[in-house]
Amino acid sequence: MEYMTLTGLPVSNFSPTIATAYTQVVPESERTLTINEYFKKSTAIHPYNGSFYSRKAVYQKFGFQRFMYLGSKYKIKHKIKIGTNPYLSDETAYQNTLDVINNYKDGQFINLVTMQNHLPYSDYYDNSSDYQASGDMDDGEKYNISNYSAGLSYTDKAVQKFIEQIDKINKPITLVFYGDHLPGIYSNVDENSLEARETDYFIYSNKYARLHGAKNLKHVKYVSPIDFIALTAEQTNSKVSPYYALLTEIQKELPTIKVYAYNNGKKPVFVDKKGKTVKYEQLTKKQKQLYNDLKLVQYDLTTGNQYLYRTKFFEIG
Repeated sequence: MEYMTLTGLPVSNFSPTIATAYTQVVPESERTLTINEYFKKSTAIHPYNGSFYSRKAVYQKFGFQRFMYLGSKYKIKHKIKIGTNPYLSDETAYQNTLDVINNYKDGQFINLVTMQNHLPYSDYYDNSSDYQASGDMDDGEKYNISNYSAGLSYTDKAVQKFIEQIDKINKPITLVFYGDHLPGIYSNVDENSLEARETDYFIYSNKYARLHGAKNLKHVKYVSPIDFIALTAEQTNSKVSPYYALLTEIQKELPTIKVYAYNNGKKPVFVDKKGKTVKYEQLTKKQKQLYNDLKLVQYDLTTGNQYLYRTKFFEIG
């Protein structure tokens, strides 16, 4: 999810043997273009160990000037844990993000990866009894769902507080909020199904941004992580490069590219506006052309000779 969000490249176009782009694709590429490169300053924040998925090396290669994690020279502050949860809270994550926002007056990019609701889902919270699961499932599954839901209730409050705080800041701020996948605690959900890969997301521009040109776009129900760049550029009324113009046309014209689109490693799968599966053969001629254009771009940037970097394809005019 994170790789796709930052690059605009779907992992479903890679071989099925590529499980993690951060460890299998990025190290093999001489350069990887990411959205943060269009900002003078960019910071990555993860209130946990910074080594997983090779994030230290990846963020450096992506051009982030700072990576804040537990044990880094850029300290995680405002450390708060909820109940007996061993992970730092979402409130901790957002307070550190606010520090970064307030400590730099000009435009910047921040990539925040939270940890509060990561598994396991034990009885961490005092309010777990307020979120009781019912239905045809065993007690262990009910226990996990109840505790996970209790954690989400704290996330809701932290997100609401963060939005209220950025609404008071007199500079344009746009927040892209998304999850990576449904937790694997539901016995009746196929981990390869759309349901398992579907999470909530929203794109929010603060009051100052809306007063200075940002739009209130209609929420698109089904999107891929590769669509966030295009949707955010449209909402903020930002100029785009030819590459981002391609991503914008893909977002508008193509059904959503499913994250794990390969069926036994052979053909891509898409999802239409109603959540129904669309096969490649069902695409129009124009849609197939757009999809194949993206595949060519992705091949050049990740496996080919990166000829596109020698052109103006990534320049914002």
